[in-house]
Amino acid sequence: MTDQFILAEGVSRSYPSGTGTIAALREVSFSVPAGALVALVGRSGSGKTTLLNCIGALDQPDAGSILIEGRDVTQLDERARTALRRDELAFVFQTFGLVPMLSAAENVGLPLRLRSEDPAKRDARVEQLLDLVGLADQAKQRPSELSGGQQQRVAIARALANSPRLLIADEPTGQLDADTGASIMELIRSVVRSEGMTAIISTHDASVEALTDQTLRLADGRLVSSAA
Repeated sequence: MTDQFILAEGVSRSYPSGTGTIAALREVSFSVPAGALVALVGRSGSGKTTLLNCIGALDQPDAGSILIEGRDVTQLDERARTALRRDELAFVFQTFGLVPMLSAAENVGLPLRLRSEDPAKRDARVEQLLDLVGLADQAKQRPSELSGGQQQRVAIARALANSPRLLIADEPTGQLDADTGASIMELIRSVVRSEGMTAIISTHDASVEALTDQTLRLADGRLVSSAA
């Protein structure tokens, strides 16, 4: 992990609030090497989600730059940002966001259907991913028939469907109990390694740091530490 995958310099983002503004991010700068699993930690309101949204081209900073593999995502037009999110990034959130009437396999295969992937290749990829997340035997079950931890595993498998270069996870264990959350984090670490991705995961759980390669710590919108 020597090549620089993410380079953020002077990233700031403010939002209007009443008669003033709230500074969600204040001149945040850091770098992440390729293949790293990164924990983004801080209290609620520290700016974690805003930073992830800026990295993932879901939001635009007011100032600064964010380079992913040398490309400044803050300078892309909307079409290029959409293509970036579709083809190179993957997102996992607290809420699992599964389609209730679809089976686990159908949920995982949905991104591939949207890309009109060859059915045989799609089915093979779905089978591979469900096996990777330990749900090969639950392929036909719908979300309502799965536990919270299993639903998050399906969400992770779906995020990996298009073989993304970067996984962005915003509090992926936030709705899970401690033991299930720990197993999900172990799973994320495993799939990051097996899929050859870089990943950045926001969390308020200090125990997550032990599983990652690097920790970025935010407080009041500022990066207060960056440690490998």
